[in-house]
Amino acid sequence: MSHVGVPRGTVRKRRSLALLTTGVLTIPVLAGCSSGGEETARGVPQDIAPAARETVADGSTANWAVDALPATFNAFQADADSATTRITGALLPTLFPMDRTGQPKLNPDYLESAKVIEREPRQVVLYKLNQQAVWSDGREIGAPDFVAQWRALRGKDSAFWTARNSGYERIEKIERGADDLQVRVTFSKPYADWRSLFSPLYPKEITGSPDAFNDGARTTLKTTAGPFVLKGMSKSKGTVTLARNPRWWGDKAKLDTLVFRAVAAKDRTQALSDGTVDIADIDAATADRITLARRDRGSNGQPLNHGPGSEITPAQALRSWAQAHGSDEDAAEIAQAAREKNRKAVVAYATEQKALRDFAVRKSLEPAYTQLALNGESGPLADDRVRRAVARALDRQELAQTVLGPLGLPAKPLGSHLALAGQPGYKDGSGALGEQNTKEAQALLADAGWTRGGAAEPPKDTKAGSEAEKKGGKDAEEDEAEKKTAGEAEEDKDAKSEKGEKTEKEAEDDSTEDSADSAAERKKADRDSEDTAASRDEGLYIVGDDNKPGAPAPATVGSASAVHVLAPARTAAAQGTVLLRQAGVLGEDGAVAATDKQPGGAAGAYAPVGTAAPAPAAAKGQLGKDGKTLTLRFVLPSGPGSQSLRSVGDKIAAMLEKIGVGTEITKVPDESYFKDHIASGAYDLALYSWPATAYPATDGRPIYAKPEPATDGSLLVEQNYTRVGTDHIDQLFDKAAAELDEKAARELMKQADARIWAAAGSIPLFQRPQLVAVDKKLANVGAFGFAAPRYQDIGFKTRQAAGSPADRKK
Repeated sequence: MSHVGVPRGTVRKRRSLALLTTGVLTIPVLAGCSSGGEETARGVPQDIAPAARETVADGSTANWAVDALPATFNAFQADADSATTRITGALLPTLFPMDRTGQPKLNPDYLESAKVIEREPRQVVLYKLNQQAVWSDGREIGAPDFVAQWRALRGKDSAFWTARNSGYERIEKIERGADDLQVRVTFSKPYADWRSLFSPLYPKEITGSPDAFNDGARTTLKTTAGPFVLKGMSKSKGTVTLARNPRWWGDKAKLDTLVFRAVAAKDRTQALSDGTVDIADIDAATADRITLARRDRGSNGQPLNHGPGSEITPAQALRSWAQAHGSDEDAAEIAQAAREKNRKAVVAYATEQKALRDFAVRKSLEPAYTQLALNGESGPLADDRVRRAVARALDRQELAQTVLGPLGLPAKPLGSHLALAGQPGYKDGSGALGEQNTKEAQALLADAGWTRGGAAEPPKDTKAGSEAEKKGGKDAEEDEAEKKTAGEAEEDKDAKSEKGEKTEKEAEDDSTEDSADSAAERKKADRDSEDTAASRDEGLYIVGDDNKPGAPAPATVGSASAVHVLAPARTAAAQGTVLLRQAGVLGEDGAVAATDKQPGGAAGAYAPVGTAAPAPAAAKGQLGKDGKTLTLRFVLPSGPGSQSLRSVGDKIAAMLEKIGVGTEITKVPDESYFKDHIASGAYDLALYSWPATAYPATDGRPIYAKPEPATDGSLLVEQNYTRVGTDHIDQLFDKAAAELDEKAARELMKQADARIWAAAGSIPLFQRPQLVAVDKKLANVGAFGFAAPRYQDIGFKTRQAAGSPADRKK
């Protein structure tokens, strides 16, 4: 099992959770540059077919598709994945699950109350437990369970193989309160996100010893405390089966059994149509088929104008019939075979469509967003001016429309790295960077030394890159004596912003814009006449194979052991794994491991067969400097579920072409996308997603923390795969994590978000769509949005409520 660069027994002393994406900068007042107001953006509501419990039948079984069997049932291990989170959510206590608005909400099944009762001299939180709350073996949930989990996760005992210790390292002691149902937790340092702790809560039998924690909880959970218990896992069948918990004290689970079944994304349509699963996350293509199936309900079972053979014209059909019945026996045999193959495909498709009528598509937005990551470790993007130019060339509205518009979902660009629309504290901070502006983007590139004739110039003695790079990575904003670059001028503007001064005048020059657009069109025409863009084809060959012509091997970044990557934390490991896999970022086994960079090119990268050598930069009109062209390596996943990402990537490439920035798009296998490219830094541009969080100060920090040199000279990036960060943003996260006033903490997070925008290492594009196919007789399940499922309420509607017999498989 991979542990993402974390040796077993190693625990980071600093926060190491991940959820969103960020960079880092300074100047708190930049939050005032934002273009939106807090809590003005409404989130998309969940779509779960809500029904009162009395309208839901008792009994039966529901099958829920997951990407793969969980690698572990221990949510605190590095290889915990989305299946781990989904399953443990039904088995273990979650003290503060997220509600519909993305806020943590006290769970009355486990807690009567939980609040900060003292702030000085130490923060003290008092938990009062539900008097009926017991583990499945009959023992009451109490302080010993809290103590054991704290000791396992606080980072002082390397025998416990943990992926994170965020918050637990701040606890000074845990004591029994006035009685056994009270737990008193005293912190050595203030911790604003204390509600994130002890969720899920494991019994002391698991967290009390390294052996039980490291190995015992990977394959089974003998003791649980949820509406369901773990009945068993079958690797041969690819199932995890849960049964109703007879000791559950809350609302009785409606289902007798809940089966989680491993079904690959490409097999979901078939699994739905043959009744293997009742609930499954799906892509847009499967959603379209379900919609068409319901539309065709009155067509005697025959699909209307879609499916195999639908594209055949009457003339083609007549010609095929004539060939099949003609005198040429060989041609007739071939035609008959083709007609029989098509007939079988039509029958199979019609059968599937008929079965898909029993499903509904539940639709919302996932609590996650897709971003464009700009790797600032080396190369052109190490210059903050180039990153800002790339960011300001993007039409984020068009990109959001590309993905969300066809689904009928609100297509609005996301304005924050640390909150999603609908969450408290959401505010559009993109104004700290500036809106799309081709003229400003071109000016930034020119100031950085990238010109039309630069590719033909002889190399100069000076080193390319930003002043920060010339000074060995020292933050440019921190060196007042050497502020000479345009990027540093941006820092001067930021300082003016702190004083309330005007930072930038956005003056549009139509003639310049038209000229730039015309030049871009001429470039595109020249390019299209010379070669076929590698990014548009799907015939692929492995880069680095000398027998395969036409593809230059991408340059690697750094040495073989130049990066250490920490595993995703609670929410990232929980929600993030499925997002990353769907985005082509994880393999089917759920591993999230960083691997050594491959000298001479990233292993597994590939490009279209027959791709011509790139045209000279001068012919394309591409920008250059010191004899080198401004060309960025754009890595995208090639899997069947990542088509929307590739479409977005193509649009981004076209937008960058307008400002003279070239892209070399490389499509790589899904299983190598993350470990061989994102985590190892072998990319300039990439698209991937991060999940939302109710605790941005804790969960966002490792994603945007400034990379630090390790003792062996390597770079510790945590989850900041853009390698862009500053000390000031780290400080803002630290202040917010220690701020017990929620309003003040949110203000600090807005300031951090503005700094992240200005650093231009991560550009949020849009919130991801959430499409779930659900048997239309099922209630209280579907596209949950922010909220955690209430597993005990999921079930099939009664015959009266469903309006038809609920004859379900047992």
